[in-house]
Amino acid sequence: MAYTPLGGVCWRVSMRSESKPNWRDHGVKIIPGSQLDPNTPQTPGMTRAAAITHARAGATKLWAGTVTIDANAKTGAHHHGELESVIYVVSGRARMRWGDNLEFVAEAGPGDFIYVPPFTPHQEINANQTEVLSCVLVRSGQDPIAVNLDIEAAEPPEEVFWVDPLHPHP
Repeated sequence: MAYTPLGGVCWRVSMRSESKPNWRDHGVKIIPGSQLDPNTPQTPGMTRAAAITHARAGATKLWAGTVTIDANAKTGAHHHGELESVIYVVSGRARMRWGDNLEFVAEAGPGDFIYVPPFTPHQEINANQTEVLSCVLVRSGQDPIAVNLDIEAAEPPEEVFWVDPLHPHP
């Protein structure tokens, strides 16, 4: 006997039987961009819409959707509990502030990825005065955690550059 994960459920499949998973109904899911679900926890200044959730696609270990921030707007400070987040910038210019007093800042543009560790206080800012910031967001779990924070922002923030042994700051 083998156990095959299928849509969050383990199916018992005999190696000798004709029984196969129903891949038509429990395989790949396409969620049209026009059918995203805006009924998600929101943070002031940002609009989230869910694409991949347990209810919509059977996902058990991640959540994915879109995020938009109006021109020259910013979110309130918040964190997402134990969840890790990855933000992919589709268009516009993202300015991220983070830390206990939002004392650090960095920017990302189209094609850039942003990683936000668990419990990290952060704020997304649309650095562009005239165009919407549009991103794809993926989180490491299904819980809709968005903890809004009331914190004073440090001014001016310290600019942080992405640096590692292969990519030193010029």
